[in-house]
Amino acid sequence: MKLLELYRYRELIKHLVLREIKGRYKQSFIGFFWILLNPLFQMLIMSFVFSFVIRTGQLSVPFPIFVFVGLLPWTLFSNSLSSGVNILVDNASLIRKIYFPREILLIATLIAKLVDFAIASMIFIAMMLYYQIPFTWYMLLFVPILLVQTVFTFGLALVLSALNLLYRDVQYMFQLILSLWFYLTPIVYSVDFFPEQYRWIFQINPMSVFINAYRQVLLGGDVFNIPAILLGGGIALVMFFISYGLFKKMEGIVADVV
Repeated sequence: MKLLELYRYRELIKHLVLREIKGRYKQSFIGFFWILLNPLFQMLIMSFVFSFVIRTGQLSVPFPIFVFVGLLPWTLFSNSLSSGVNILVDNASLIRKIYFPREILLIATLIAKLVDFAIASMIFIAMMLYYQIPFTWYMLLFVPILLVQTVFTFGLALVLSALNLLYRDVQYMFQLILSLWFYLTPIVYSVDFFPEQYRWIFQINPMSVFINAYRQVLLGGDVFNIPAILLGGGIALVMFFISYGLFKKMEGIVADVV
């Protein structure tokens, strides 16, 4: 990716980010407050179900904040991919009119989702204060975890958007896979509660690695599992370079296909 070329299109990226954020809540009565309400209500429902209906065992932190720390990065991941898989199809008219690096569309979408993530994180800060969980310097380590997750998400979005141009079934298959992926990621349960013979699933699931790392630095007051994050980072980089190569090869036919 040529960063200088992307810098030349910075105004376009800014316009697309603002269009994504504003357009999502256009003609909505409470507008941007949905960014806060959506994860908040999901957390409340999951906390009720898994605290009172389905027992998940004892945790070292209150269950609502345990769920929320898993739900925030998962929401960022799933929303980014859900928008990204259709990004080229949805912007067909723009693609036909002018030339620009097509990955800019995905970059703008991902930045918009990161803005949502930052706003929704205010709920996490409020919950930390409410449950009197101390703030530590280890919390700053969430930044490299978020960076690795963003690279992984961007790479996966690249390949999905490219494949969806040729096979529109990709968007429907992806939703099914995403639903399964949610339950195979420790968002509403701890890995320790899962049968030991199946825990290898979490070792090969990058989102499981990321979420466990977030919980370790934000709630556990400790350094994340470095080998696990290095593995996740390696997977993210491999995914990115393969996906970007495929995406750029298809860039020449994008305008014709859409």
